[in-house]
Amino acid sequence: MIDRIAGPDGGWDYVRVDAGANRVLVARGTSIMAVDLATKAVTPGLAPGQRLHDAMPVNGGAELLVTNGGTNTAVFVDAKTGAALATVPTGKNPDAAAFDAHSGLALVMDHSSGQVTLIDPKAHKAVATIDVGGDMEAAAVDGAGRAYVNIEDKNQIAVIDIAARKVLARYALTGCDGPTGLAYDAQDKLLIAACDGTTDVVQAATGKVLQTLPTGKGADGIAFDPARHLAFVPAGGAGTLSVVAFKNGRASIVETVPTRKGARTIALDPRTGRVYLPSADYGPAPAAGGRPPMTPGSFRLLVVGA
Repeated sequence: MIDRIAGPDGGWDYVRVDAGANRVLVARGTSIMAVDLATKAVTPGLAPGQRLHDAMPVNGGAELLVTNGGTNTAVFVDAKTGAALATVPTGKNPDAAAFDAHSGLALVMDHSSGQVTLIDPKAHKAVATIDVGGDMEAAAVDGAGRAYVNIEDKNQIAVIDIAARKVLARYALTGCDGPTGLAYDAQDKLLIAACDGTTDVVQAATGKVLQTLPTGKGADGIAFDPARHLAFVPAGGAGTLSVVAFKNGRASIVETVPTRKGARTIALDPRTGRVYLPSADYGPAPAAGGRPPMTPGSFRLLVVGA
């Protein structure tokens, strides 16, 4: 670990590197936090919202698509000022987002209604919904018109034909419980699914599970570096980061990096190979159950890399 950047108290979900603006974006529940990578300056309230899950640069980086779970909308905001430009209705509890360059469409995974909302980011308009079913998590695209979506409660990957607006197949993740993060390795045509305690490596064309790797408990994301052929699987429960190397289509864990409990989502800077993980400290869990309280003043954006 090479750095820890402090931020305001509060929860978080997905994190992204906005390479064009040289910053990291973190969805913080009621706002988007931006961290300038050159100066480490933190902008805690770039764009407001309700139960924010993701902030994805679109339209050449001029805008951000922000998923609002509290209002069941995707909101387009100005990337520099955070000013709202348009609001697009989605399904229930929009969560992760992905962009498909092949079609020019953004995909929003509606976690609680089992739908993918397809949005034209230039027109700021929903163009279709695809009924998939289940609790939807992260998605990956292959650049040729297919999207792959993790279905958390069914331990499967749904294969979607974006142009045809339909599900083509469902891949059972035999070594997986609760798939969340998903990445696509274009060179080897592999899907890499982060699960609770394991990571499945799947042949994209057939759905065959080629390997199941032992990774930490509590994953909620994954990052893949195609230039260096590395995947990074964060484990918020274990407080570790598994570094997985790919060679000739085979995966192996080459390092397990201590991080921090709660560091469960991740973003990669493709320019440097560094990864960024939001984290915080927690007190003991309540006696009646539920989530443990976050320790005030403990939020940090962890930086791992050379």
